[in-house]
Amino acid sequence: MKFILQPWQLMLIILASWVNREQQEVIEYLRTENVVLKEKLGKKRILLTDDQRHRLAVKGNILGRKQLEQVGTLFTPDTILRWHRQLVAQKWDYSNRKQRKTGRPRTRQVIVDLTVKFAKENPTWGYDRISGALSNIGYHICDSTIGNILKAHGIEPAPTRRRTGSWETFLKAHWDVMAAIDFTTVEVWTKGGLTTFYLLFAMELKTRRVNFAGCTTHPNEAWMKTIALELTNDEDGFLKNKQYLIMDRDATFSKSFRACLRREGVKPVRLPPRSPNLNAHLERFFGSLKSECLHKLILFGETATRKAVRSFLVHYHTERNHQGLGNELIVLMDRPPDLDAEIETTERLGGLLRSYRRAA
Repeated sequence: MKFILQPWQLMLIILASWVNREQQEVIEYLRTENVVLKEKLGKKRILLTDDQRHRLAVKGNILGRKQLEQVGTLFTPDTILRWHRQLVAQKWDYSNRKQRKTGRPRTRQVIVDLTVKFAKENPTWGYDRISGALSNIGYHICDSTIGNILKAHGIEPAPTRRRTGSWETFLKAHWDVMAAIDFTTVEVWTKGGLTTFYLLFAMELKTRRVNFAGCTTHPNEAWMKTIALELTNDEDGFLKNKQYLIMDRDATFSKSFRACLRREGVKPVRLPPRSPNLNAHLERFFGSLKSECLHKLILFGETATRKAVRSFLVHYHTERNHQGLGNELIVLMDRPPDLDAEIETTERLGGLLRSYRRAA
């Protein structure tokens, strides 16, 4: 039986043959392009992103190993199929899913922070005392948990902690009756040339109020004894009602100077050697005095030096805000400023020190 092709069938065969030839030519071009790219790259490794590997793995799995080998891709069939297996494995990987934890829940961070705070601020408090303080504010924690928290933060139990109380705790416990004293120096032009002047200051630690005790080129023992008597004067001495005076181990603070203080009821507290940070408040004042005043002036003689220091102290006490005091003034204003009044500018030392206030 003879089979006769219809015209439309003949046209379909011709069209299919033409499409197949076009596809083969495209494939041949892509294979040649891959070969050229391989020659260009040499042995350099091609780095792909996870998204690029994903796309190649999906397409490669559809073709299969045999066709991949015929195409001559940039990556071997084993590599592309390995990427596919990794995609399958990731689909069934549940290791990253959150698992329900067993055992006791962790102590809340707010409780941990409060426990450490209470222990540091109260060296004599034991575990039970801290537990009671926490229960007063709504956190009921057993003493063993408190012990574990303190051990994790390197804090000793109460008996040991009490013996090794911090210097900060000691200072705050004696703010009202404690002061500090120290020297700073400034270079001044005199008839004899450039001369070093020693400036002695005392500070009331609680208020940061500073007293300019004296100025000399030779702070000898006799001068220091005179200063001690002036500071401890019963009527207007700066150390009146003070019980402790912090000082470093400078030889200028001699035995006779310390003896004068003791006779007036003020106990000298000498700092450990090489520990300037233990008199940090007065050291910070020296930094302000020099950076804002003394280092910006050329001083001629003792009188000019005293005038500059006193001008700065007025500014320091009544016009300058202090971050250590909550950004407040040492000497507070008598009344709140009148917002409708004009703003006035106060200048000291020729405008070196300025402050602004509402007119009275």
